[in-house]
Amino acid sequence: MPEVDIFQLMDRWGPEKVVCVSDRRSGMKGVVVIDNTARGTGKGGTRMSADLSIGEVARLARTMTWKWAAVDLFHGGAKAGILGDPTGPGKEAILRAFARALANEVPHEYVFGLDMGLAEKDAAIFVDELRDRGVATGLPATLGGTPYDKLGITGYGVAEAAGAAAETTGIDLRGARVAIQGFGAVGVATAARLQEMGAVLVAVSNAVGAVADPDGLDVAALTKLRDEAGDEGIRDYGRPLLDRDEALRLPCDVLVPAAGQDAIGTDIAHATTARLVVEGANMPTTADAKGVLESRGVAIVPDFIANAGGIIAAAYSMDARYSPFPVDTRRVFETVTEKMRGNTTAVLGAAARTGRGTHQAALDLAQSRVRTAMELRGQWLVDEPA
Repeated sequence: MPEVDIFQLMDRWGPEKVVCVSDRRSGMKGVVVIDNTARGTGKGGTRMSADLSIGEVARLARTMTWKWAAVDLFHGGAKAGILGDPTGPGKEAILRAFARALANEVPHEYVFGLDMGLAEKDAAIFVDELRDRGVATGLPATLGGTPYDKLGITGYGVAEAAGAAAETTGIDLRGARVAIQGFGAVGVATAARLQEMGAVLVAVSNAVGAVADPDGLDVAALTKLRDEAGDEGIRDYGRPLLDRDEALRLPCDVLVPAAGQDAIGTDIAHATTARLVVEGANMPTTADAKGVLESRGVAIVPDFIANAGGIIAAAYSMDARYSPFPVDTRRVFETVTEKMRGNTTAVLGAAARTGRGTHQAALDLAQSRVRTAMELRGQWLVDEPA
């Protein structure tokens, strides 16, 4: 991992603990950042990437602090990461070594979850290694988990947030043109739900490239190609393959960045025709780009509001970790709809009233809840400014 001054990561909110671990035998190098547990046990996904950094994990852990508070569920912000190729050999040995190294923290201070590079079977490995079903969410259904990737709960929530934002900003979602960057579990589910709501998918991209059609793409056909051939399946859709970032630049009414972080910079913020940006990924828009979009009158649904559907499902899984009964997925979807629509409307309304922008409005909401919890626990120094 690149060198980082951990002290520079610390402020009044956290992180409370940064644990770096390694294992010579497997080559494992990893980190868990427990950002703020004033509202509950640290919970956030575990990712595996060949270019991971401690700073990245810390940023994501902070996002989880705000995300849990914004949806008003009682867990704290945390994130974990493993440096390495998630498709490379020896992955299981690395995951087992990572779990063993964090046995002091898991599950009392942090619970493993799924993020980039990890799948349900990896959550099962964590459980097997630590001999405790409560150490991870995202387990296969056959082990009592709630398979929120397969159910598409996060993407469903992104679409519900888009629906509420469209209503608030006066966009008719029926017939609205949607472009989605990223066609993984989140992008696929977002596209499917938005299509059900009457929107038209005009552009989509993944790591291989992008395809577009102003008359509308066939979501079912694209999903089938993805299921059969992964990201490479996009080549066989029958439309010219464009640069993968082109989906962010093509004419659309609603733009959904659902891939990596910092995908939307100032150039794209100036170029997009979208009237609404719904952040399906974590931290997909740079700070400068947010300013450009807001100056142009483009509404933004912040990441920790728009993509919180997955953590709602994770919260249900957390409650059910030691229960013999499966989670009621119908209830999960109903809660996601309620939370996504309510929070989106509240944040856009607050931004309109204060003129402070949607990200700041969402942050104000989350921070007020975390601060209250810290005050009650005696963790907030009252003589310091907010």
